[in-house]
Amino acid sequence: MKLINKPSQLRSLLSLFCSILLLLELAFVAAEDPYRFFDWTITYGDIYPLGVKQQGILINGQFPGPEIYSVTNDNLIINVHNNLTEPFLLSWNGVQQRRNSYQDGVYGTTCPIPPGKNFTYTLQVKDQIGSFFYFPSLAFHKAAGGFGAIKILSRPRIPVPFPDPAGDFSLLIGDWYQINHKKLQSVLDFGHRLPFPQAVLINGRPSGTTFTVEQGKTYRLRISNVGLQNTLNFRIQGHDMKLVEVEGTHTIQTTYSSLDVHVGQSYSVLITVDQAPKDYYIVVSTRFTNKILTSTAILHYSNSQQSVFGPIPSGPTTQIDWSIKQARSIRTNLTASGPRPNPQGSYHYGLINISRTITLVSSTAQVNKKQRYAVNSVSFTPADTPLKLADYFNIGGIFQVGSIPDSPSGRPMYLDTSVMGADFRAFVEVVFQNHENIIQSWHIDGYSFWVVGMDGGVWTPNSRNQYNLRDAVSRSTTQVNS
Repeated sequence: MKLINKPSQLRSLLSLFCSILLLLELAFVAAEDPYRFFDWTITYGDIYPLGVKQQGILINGQFPGPEIYSVTNDNLIINVHNNLTEPFLLSWNGVQQRRNSYQDGVYGTTCPIPPGKNFTYTLQVKDQIGSFFYFPSLAFHKAAGGFGAIKILSRPRIPVPFPDPAGDFSLLIGDWYQINHKKLQSVLDFGHRLPFPQAVLINGRPSGTTFTVEQGKTYRLRISNVGLQNTLNFRIQGHDMKLVEVEGTHTIQTTYSSLDVHVGQSYSVLITVDQAPKDYYIVVSTRFTNKILTSTAILHYSNSQQSVFGPIPSGPTTQIDWSIKQARSIRTNLTASGPRPNPQGSYHYGLINISRTITLVSSTAQVNKKQRYAVNSVSFTPADTPLKLADYFNIGGIFQVGSIPDSPSGRPMYLDTSVMGADFRAFVEVVFQNHENIIQSWHIDGYSFWVVGMDGGVWTPNSRNQYNLRDAVSRSTTQVNS
C-alpha cells in the first residue's frame, strides 16, 4: 500500500476528485429533462367581459390565466396559492398522467387546495406535443375563469411536418354566462338545467381581440373550447385553415373553411395571410342552438389599409351530419413524427387484441330534487377521503371497485362513489352512447384514445365493421352525437 504524505500530492488528488464530481454533476444535469417553474396566486377579482362587473377567478391577476409554454419531456413545477374562500383545484386537460394521476387535479384523485393554502403540482409532459389547456375542476369555478392555454413544442431535433410558423397564437373560445358561477350551481341544485349563455368569448372578450400578422407569412393558431356546454364553430373571413395537430397528434393536413370545436377539444391550424392588406373577422358562433351567439376578433395585417367591414361570415348552424363528416375526416399523419423521431404510424393500434368492451351511456334526472347526470345509471358522489389516498393506504369503506358496471344496467339513477377497475396495460374498447337531445363531449383525464368510429343511433357489435383501424386520430376528448 502506498500512502500519500505530501501536501502537493494531496492537493492534486483533491483537485482531480472535485473535477470528477463536477463532470458527473454536469453529465447528470445534461441528461435530466429541463424544469420550468410557475408560481400562481388564485384570487377573486372584478372582470368586465360583457361590459358589466362580474366576479372572476384570476391567476396572478390575469383573466384568462397565464399561458404555459413547454417542450416535450419538460418537468412543470406549478405552485398554486389558493386565496379564494373555498377549496380549489386545477386540471390539465389532455396532458397525459403516466403513473401520476394524483396530480391530475380532479375531485376524487387529488385533494382540493384549502383556502389560504398552497399546493405544488409536479407534471412531466413526457413524450407529448401539442395544444391543450388547464381549467378549475371544482364548484363551477370554470364558469368564472381560472383557465389558460398549454403549449407543448417539439424538441429541436425532432422533425415537425410543417415549416416553423411566423407566429403562434392561442385562442381560448367558450360560452359565457353573466350569472355568477355560484348561482349557476344553485340552478342545478334546485332541479333545473343550465340556462342558455349570454355570450361567446375569445380570450376573455366578446369582441375586439386583435391578432397582428405580416402579409405573406404563415401563422399557427391553437384553438381550445374552454366553455361549459356549447359546441362552437370557428372561421376566419377570407382565409382557409390547414389542420396540422389535434390534442397532441399531427394530422393529415386537410384544409377547412370552418371547424367545429366541441367543449374540451383543442385544434392547431395554419393560416397563410396572403389576402389584400386589410383587417378580417375571426368568427366564433354556437352550433346546434335555436338562438345563435356570435363573437368576433380581428386578424389585423400589419400593413392594413382598411378596417373590418361588411357582414360577418356565416357558418353552419344545426347541421349535425356536416359535423360528423368533418370529425371523420380528421385522421393521423402516419408518416410524421410525434414527440419522438419515429413516425406516428409505427404503432399499429388496429392489430392489438381487445381484452374488454366498456359501454358508457349517459342520462339525466332529478335525485333528491337536484339536477343530476349519470353514467350507466350511476351519478358520482365524492367521498370524504380522496380515492387515491384510500387506495394507497388500503382504507376500507370509502369506495368499491366495480360500483359502476361495464354496460348499462337499466336501473333508475342512483348516487354512488363510482369506481371502475381496469388491468394495467390492458387494451380496451370504450363505447360512448348519448341518448340525450344534445351534442355531448366525453373526455378521459390523463389519457388519449383512438376515435375509431362515430355515428348516430345505438352501437352494436356490427358497428366494428366500420371502424378505422389504420389512421384514426388519437385525442382525449370526442363529441358524441345524440
